[in-house]
Amino acid sequence: MFTDLVYFWFEKLKCQYEIFHTSVLKFMEDIKHSLYSCDSCLFRFLSCKFMPKDDFELIRRTSNQMKYTKGETIYKQGAKSNSLLFLHKGIVKFCYQSPDGRNIITTIVKGPKLLGGANLFFKEINIFSVVALEDCEICHIDTRALRTVAVKHGEYMLAMFDQTLSTFQPAIFNFISLAHKHVYGRIADVLIYLWENIYSDGEYSFNLTRKEISEFAACSHENVINTLSKLNKEGIISLNGRNIEIVDIEKLREISKIG
Repeated sequence: MFTDLVYFWFEKLKCQYEIFHTSVLKFMEDIKHSLYSCDSCLFRFLSCKFMPKDDFELIRRTSNQMKYTKGETIYKQGAKSNSLLFLHKGIVKFCYQSPDGRNIITTIVKGPKLLGGANLFFKEINIFSVVALEDCEICHIDTRALRTVAVKHGEYMLAMFDQTLSTFQPAIFNFISLAHKHVYGRIADVLIYLWENIYSDGEYSFNLTRKEISEFAACSHENVINTLSKLNKEGIISLNGRNIEIVDIEKLREISKIG
């Protein structure tokens, strides 16, 4: 960006001011459209249902838009955070590392979605790590600004609670599954969740790694490989390299019920 602006500066010396001015405006317009516009943002639309647009201006001014690539850590477990995340586009996983070093995926979330609500109402220390499973576009929302506005608008605070609960509800059900089901049922639950909540707009297929599935289902890598192979032989799923396609969702639901 700096070199482009320098180039524009030298162009000014060679051409009329009007031409230079037009070039700069076009350059800044291109930058503007490379990220989400606040005017068309879903988070702004939902927030302004509970407050005047002028009150939302404080949130807008203190927010920061970022792009993350696949595999990049957005929140780090144990680190301090002074922002919530609004995931405009992409898929992320919430990860927890236990004291003995085991990695657990608590939930997987697809945008658009508000993330990190626990930090708003409890501690500023991240309870989980949040990692991009694919390229993501995210807005960091300053928690201090959000608290300032929420205090003035009680219904807005309740809406934030609701968003927080909706993010972690799948994690609660997943832990219930882990406590009461065998490996076969747990992996079936993971595949059903991904199909219904994350990849439903695709062709019923996804390419999570076997390691990520094992961390989501809280079982060994070998258990995942053996279970997927069995499901493939039974015609319930179809495997093509890392990609998994669900062929018979009803059979998977039957396996989930049996546990």
